[in-house]
Amino acid sequence: MTKEKLVQTALGKTQADLVLANAKILNVFTGEILNGDIAIIEGIIAGIGTYKDARQHIDLSGKYVAPGFINTHCHVESSMMLPLTYCYEEARWGVTTVITDPHEVANVAGIEGIRFMMNGAKGAPVNYYVQLPSCVPCTEFETSGAVLDAAALAELISDPAVLGLGEMMDYPGVFSGSAGVYAKLNLATGKIIDGHAPSISGKELQAYAAAGIATDHECTSITEAIEKLRSGMAILIREGSACRDLDALIKGIVENKIDTRRIAFCTDDKHIRDLRREGSIAYNVKRSIELGLDAVSAYRMATINAADIYNLKDLGAIAPGRRADLLVLNDLEQVSIERVIKDGKEINRNTAPNAAAITMAPPTGSKNSIHIAPLGPGSFKLPHSKTVCPVIKIKPDQIITGRGTVRSDEVEALLQRGELCKIAVIERHRATGNIGVGLLAGYGLHRGAVAATVAHDSHNLIVLGTNDDDMRLAVEEIVRIQGGYVFVSDNKVQGSAALPVYGLMSDAAPETFTAQLDDLLEKIHAAGVPKDVEPLITMSFLALPVIPELRITDRGLFDVGKFCFIE
Repeated sequence: MTKEKLVQTALGKTQADLVLANAKILNVFTGEILNGDIAIIEGIIAGIGTYKDARQHIDLSGKYVAPGFINTHCHVESSMMLPLTYCYEEARWGVTTVITDPHEVANVAGIEGIRFMMNGAKGAPVNYYVQLPSCVPCTEFETSGAVLDAAALAELISDPAVLGLGEMMDYPGVFSGSAGVYAKLNLATGKIIDGHAPSISGKELQAYAAAGIATDHECTSITEAIEKLRSGMAILIREGSACRDLDALIKGIVENKIDTRRIAFCTDDKHIRDLRREGSIAYNVKRSIELGLDAVSAYRMATINAADIYNLKDLGAIAPGRRADLLVLNDLEQVSIERVIKDGKEINRNTAPNAAAITMAPPTGSKNSIHIAPLGPGSFKLPHSKTVCPVIKIKPDQIITGRGTVRSDEVEALLQRGELCKIAVIERHRATGNIGVGLLAGYGLHRGAVAATVAHDSHNLIVLGTNDDDMRLAVEEIVRIQGGYVFVSDNKVQGSAALPVYGLMSDAAPETFTAQLDDLLEKIHAAGVPKDVEPLITMSFLALPVIPELRITDRGLFDVGKFCFIE
């Protein structure tokens, strides 16, 4: 479309494709609610005002119109759905733009996996942008399925769908001047570089921001968020399945009267079960309003703030020249969405993606990606300790863990009483035989074992349980179904949910997979895991050695604060 055609439509001299008439329009620039019509031509907003001549004329009779929501940071793989399925689910809830970091699949399959995630979103009813994974693997202290250096990422950095570099988790590498880290940072010069800096403060935070890292989604307190805002970073408030930071941060914003211009929303890791129950960014907006944030600020954080942070100049607002990605709402504060309009065309929110598109031919090896060395009778033996053993301590509704200790001679009794679990990470990409074994408190499992191939970020096979026999059977079942989640008790497989695509995603319909997941979660909770612990996602983050305080990888128990293994 030519600019002249857009201008002539704005002047009312050329017929619009669509006019949304008699609307209450949220102007995110001024904070006003304006009455008027919206004229759209070839998917672009031509003008706001009074427009009559259109091929399609919809009288909204005073309903609200807001810009489409933007999810600023997510991992599609964490939904456990394939890209197209995920995008349809986001669109149902008013998200018209997704910014994803495919580092989960990249840790399994490298560039091939990233291309799979990008190609798999073709035909999606949303704008689909990518931040290239910056840390594959996220540290040198684990075994991943691939290693991506700056030269590998250079293959994709100029792709129009790529906005920049994904979360830079290797903050020690930033501080120490790692050549590999700086090669990636320099590759993304002029683009957006996402951060991942939990609890980083003081001069280290200043250095992190000075490296050109623009965002952070790891804030769990308003104090942390304010310090990062002062450093010039944008804050992405995360509300996912295991990490629920929104309440604490929004309460702090309201109480401290924080300017929200540099704050947006994200989901990070939210699985399909929670997406279908709660929604995505719409949930964040509604909950923020409930917590006392004014509605205009909440909508700005979901739209124009996000667009500005990621330099998406044609998105995030209802104004001439912007893409016609719009939400029609019955109620602004309740976020009651009636219609989702993408590029000037209404999306049928009740449709599912075409089955043929979902089941496109996957790359070789994507459905045969679980390779482990044979387990022996001592595979889950704890490292020898004469006096005390370190213990990973779970914190409800957080992926941050604590650190405890237990006397060595008490371990067996505590395992039998369900007060402790063994936890192990088994290398699953090359069958190296690497197994890290430790102890876990706070999970609550009283019997049996839970295993998964979702174990951030290298996605080795993780298993925890109260006895070695059930743990071994759970691992064997995971290998048999080639990825997913398994629960075993009394030496019997009680339930599973298969993730055969790279061990991370299901190719089943969302309702089918969700039913399997619901059944599995019900059985795990019945075995003792409390309701305030999300058993699967909580377990998956216990292998991520960049989030405080203790973690476990296929090479052993890891102290994140000291950035070294525990001897």
